Amino acid sequence: MVKLKYSFFPGCVTPLRLNNYELATRNLAKTLGIELLEMEGAGCCGATVIKSLDYTSWLTIAARNICIAEEKGANILTLCPTCSGTLGTVNETLRQNAKLRNTVNKALRKAGKKFKGTLEIKHMVRALVEDVGLENVKSGVKMPFKGLRVVAHYGCHLVKPSEYVKFDDPEIPKSLDELINLTGAESVSYIGKEKCCGAPLMAVDEDLSRFIGREKLLNMKKAKADAIVTVCPFCHIMLNSNQQLIEETFGEKYEIPVLHYPQLLGLSMGLTPEQVGLQENGRNANSILKHLPTTKNFQPEKLVSKK
Repeated sequence: MVKLKYSFFPGCVTPLRLNNYELATRNLAKTLGIELLEMEGAGCCGATVIKSLDYTSWLTIAARNICIAEEKGANILTLCPTCSGTLGTVNETLRQNAKLRNTVNKALRKAGKKFKGTLEIKHMVRALVEDVGLENVKSGVKMPFKGLRVVAHYGCHLVKPSEYVKFDDPEIPKSLDELINLTGAESVSYIGKEKCCGAPLMAVDEDLSRFIGREKLLNMKKAKADAIVTVCPFCHIMLNSNQQLIEETFGEKYEIPVLHYPQLLGLSMGLTPEQVGLQENGRNANSILKHLPTTKNFQPEKLVSKK
């Protein structure tokens, strides 16, 4: 369909805990004609935790990753909004601040690297919208969903901080909704759509984290959602893996399957459930397959029900 090339930065959480997210993305990329270049030697993006401890180290850790991509001459594609937000913020900060850039490059010299600021950092959603293009995405849909009601969860960092991300409307984003609708599924509005899922608070205040997650799930259930679509590994873990924990805490049942967006799009483009790793989702994810024209000999009994 299209010929694009990216330096692929899956981050830390996805390869460790969400193999299905990476698998679906890699197979979707092949379908779309996107080449993903491996970033050998890449490390953690730096995240916001390091920023609060040592600002210069945070800049340097992120810049080192950017340098690896610059050496390949290809923009960075991420699966994690925190990664894209961190790398994008550092990229813009060092471009604009010569003093900080010199300080970071002095440290990077020890690793044989030099930040140049020649690339862009894009989350997969942004790349699909801006580079692949909505029309190209739509033209690749061969098996559109029918009657599937989906709620989109943007998370906190996909379009923020807006002064650095510079993508979509930070208050009323629509990019993920548009991408969902292209698959034939219907992106359904719900109360609290813009709110956090509670995942960032899990290590600080577990009770509050579950309370926030419960509010999201209740509003999604009230919207009569057949599935939730996420584009953030932490959000997916909170709404999917922790869904049963929240049910047990509050004595309620939500039972809403949670999909990574590349899984939804991949299935509508003709990838098999195995090719998008649907068997690893749990939470009755096979229920969405009844909304497809065919399931290509998929065996739903092989799905793992994660407790």
